[in-house]
Amino acid sequence: MCGIAGIISFKEDMREEMKACELMQKALSRRGPDQKGIILYRDAALIHTRLAVIDIDGGRQPMSFSAGDKKYTIVYNGELYNTPELKNLLKEDFEFETHSDTEVILKSYIKWGEKCVDYFNGIFAFAVYDISRKKVFIARDRIGVKPFFYTVMNDKFIFASEIPALLEYPDIPHEIDETGAAELILTAPGRTPSCGVIRNIKELKSGWCGYFSEKGLDTWEYWRLKAYELNESFEQTVENVRELVLDSICRQLVSDVPICTFLSGGLDSSIISSVASHEMKKQGKILHTFSIDYKDNEKYFKASHFQPNSDPEYINRMTEYLGTEHHWTVVDTPELVNALDEAADARGLPGMADVDASLLLFCREIKKYGTVALSGECADEIFGGYPWYRDKNIRETDGFPWAQSTAYRKKFLCDYYADKINAEEYIYSKYRETADYADKLPTDSPLEKRMREMTQLNFHWFMQTLLDRKDRMSMYSGLEVRVPFCDYRIAEYLYNVKWEYKDYKGREKGLLREAVKDWLPDEVLWRKKSPYPKTHNPAFLSAVTDKLKDILSHDTPLTDLVKREELEKLLKHEEYVQWYGQLMNLPQTIAFFIQLDRWLKKFSIKLV
Repeated sequence: MCGIAGIISFKEDMREEMKACELMQKALSRRGPDQKGIILYRDAALIHTRLAVIDIDGGRQPMSFSAGDKKYTIVYNGELYNTPELKNLLKEDFEFETHSDTEVILKSYIKWGEKCVDYFNGIFAFAVYDISRKKVFIARDRIGVKPFFYTVMNDKFIFASEIPALLEYPDIPHEIDETGAAELILTAPGRTPSCGVIRNIKELKSGWCGYFSEKGLDTWEYWRLKAYELNESFEQTVENVRELVLDSICRQLVSDVPICTFLSGGLDSSIISSVASHEMKKQGKILHTFSIDYKDNEKYFKASHFQPNSDPEYINRMTEYLGTEHHWTVVDTPELVNALDEAADARGLPGMADVDASLLLFCREIKKYGTVALSGECADEIFGGYPWYRDKNIRETDGFPWAQSTAYRKKFLCDYYADKINAEEYIYSKYRETADYADKLPTDSPLEKRMREMTQLNFHWFMQTLLDRKDRMSMYSGLEVRVPFCDYRIAEYLYNVKWEYKDYKGREKGLLREAVKDWLPDEVLWRKKSPYPKTHNPAFLSAVTDKLKDILSHDTPLTDLVKREELEKLLKHEEYVQWYGQLMNLPQTIAFFIQLDRWLKKFSIKLV
């Protein structure tokens, strides 16, 4: 994994942009601590920072290749999981000088042009400077695991893996308008697809690609979830799911550096750990697994609808079952609160409060042992694991199922933006646009149509929020985290599996449980879903309350965007409204505003 950036212009000499390139590269240094490179052409400056995982010596970037009188240069962030198959397809046209997937992507573009993305199975964001044709091809993976932010300004196309790197370019204004304000207060930590929150900054959508040339920027969608008739028995479906999941996990175990896994004791991370342990034992190796907990959590944990039991007993059962070498990271309240600012820096936006901060601390500890980890994100979105898939009342609510807080949120908007923004209309239009985009069949029942909408909503909103979190918090410590359930083949197939099968035995992810039943002990296999672990220590609420009170006792840009009186009400703990699903309640809402204050100050954001 890496950090990429670039400055493209067909009117100015990019060879004069070294200083700006170095600033952008420095901002990406945590994503790629092992190697760095900058290459300057008349029309393009390309920037790279590398976390070396495959072919450590041969995979340096920017990477160039000449074919006849044509020359191409690539900067790439990601991992290909079908490299051997692609090399076999390309071997009649090219000899390969390295073992890196970077070279495979570059030569795939040379052979297939813009159609190269149709051949890739992996997570990626890249730019190829096609020198003879005077254009740059850009692309992002189908599911959006790897980020690609950009802006077009004064005939320049400027891009980077992260927003903070873009903000290092001298001419980009650090401003938010009413759209940015709406995103920060009404949708955050979610984000409208393609929106970069800061004015004129966008993100290339997942499954999109395009060209920047003298004619400007032209982008298009090359992949989406498509509906098709799938007439298979339950037994056939189970077998197909098993094969897809196991194949995806095994493909993602390829690395020239040590691999480990996250382990929460839940279904998704446990199946990944089980398969990884099995494969490593074949090589005479022991898998390292990692878990996070919070000091005194067992003292304060209370079972709830969303979190019926705590993780440690299931984690211990899995480590015994697999014989892994297990590592615990135990986070105390003071370090969790202190990490809120760093987590906002890492995300480049205010985010999921302690849910981000704890992951950042967790990844920092994992990095001490390894460079690549596998995690269970995205199974819930694809297999229908969340409560809102299965609760009929929530499912049929006409709005985002995890964010029914618009009326509460809009009270925080300062008068200036509140007058400009119709909060309900803003959120509902985003919801409706995404739901209507879901591809459906005329033969779908009302239930199946709604489940396709639910998948689409989760795919482009809730899942993207979690993928943003995983990428930024892990890469901040130079840790590559792979997500096997994000294999596009799994997503395509499950989009067309009937809900009756997914809901096997009336259990969340019942189909997945049946498919992997031979890989897990029963108590883990049928454990009720439990979300990412959060602190239950009341000291956290007390600490963030004190911190926000301190912020409000000084001059702060926070109160230019957010009503002070609503923040003061929040600090009285009198109103309980979920800010963002089960992950963000009262303590996290307060912590979010702490992060928002940090972000406004850190990046000198102006309100316009």
